[in-house]
Amino acid sequence: MIRSGKKQFLFFIVLFVLLIISACVKEEKGTTFDYSYFIPSHFPAPDLAFEDLPTEAKIKLGKKLFYDPIMSADSTISCASCHNPNIAFSDDVALSLGVKGALGTRNAPTLANVVYQKRLLREGGLPTLEMQVLVPIQEHNEFNTNILLIADKLNQSKPYRDLSLAAFGRSEIDAFVITRSIAAFERVLISGDSKYDQSIQGKAKLTEMESLGKDLFFSEKTQCSNCHGTFLFTNQTFQNNGLYLQYNDAGRKRFTDLDADDATFKVPTLRNIALTSPYMHDGSLQSLEDVIEHYNSGSQPHQNKSHLIHPLDLTKTEKEALLAFLKTLTDQTFVNNKYFRNE
Repeated sequence: MIRSGKKQFLFFIVLFVLLIISACVKEEKGTTFDYSYFIPSHFPAPDLAFEDLPTEAKIKLGKKLFYDPIMSADSTISCASCHNPNIAFSDDVALSLGVKGALGTRNAPTLANVVYQKRLLREGGLPTLEMQVLVPIQEHNEFNTNILLIADKLNQSKPYRDLSLAAFGRSEIDAFVITRSIAAFERVLISGDSKYDQSIQGKAKLTEMESLGKDLFFSEKTQCSNCHGTFLFTNQTFQNNGLYLQYNDAGRKRFTDLDADDATFKVPTLRNIALTSPYMHDGSLQSLEDVIEHYNSGSQPHQNKSHLIHPLDLTKTEKEALLAFLKTLTDQTFVNNKYFRNE
């Protein structure tokens, strides 16, 4: 999601804190549903406080809000408009369209495994999913509205008031209810059943080409796994990959105001990467082949470019092998999970 700068970020922080203080919401204290069902056996349990654990009622409300265009000023787009479940909750265009066709400024990232993300947005400006929900709502080129106005509309709907009562013990919907429920739904969007996952569990076997690609990916020659390591296939750091010599987007510097962070962006997950084109923070690379060529070239010599990026001199076969391996990170179970759908 996009934000307009440091001042707007601080506004979101202040607004969120004030709303939490004033909400005085009685949350559902019943037994949480079996969250472990969504967590692959080779994944750690998400580090969540009790009040942040999803419940069936919170998820039901959050999912309904996620797919409802009532969240936008003119009721034309929803969260799902930019985070399509068919493509791992990402978008298939470089820059998503907001209300009245307003063009976004960054490529919409996947929401897969977002529960494990320590810092959200491409510059890592927010620490919680609840806070992140506020960003697209306020952004003029996204929902272009106000969460208080959304709450007013929702309170006119008896079905929504009933869902709020079931989830939080009160029928009055406010910012707390909206952000908490959407975050609850997003916390079950966990992906970890790709062919790669099945192979490391002994349930599937990679082809010879896929195995070669895996070896290259984790090798010193490519050093792909130095940034795209861990079970998430991202180390969640902020890097410049030499996409341009000069960037139109200041990246993490917009949040920190540090020159060392200029044009650095959070390393994206590679899970389901074959489904989430186009690539890069601005969606400027159309295919995985383009991405591989970018890194093979050694990229542009930006002053903050990661020291890990250098010409790779990959052969045609090695490029094909890397591509084959990246495709093994697609999780069809996740993409086809009806529980995540608006059904």
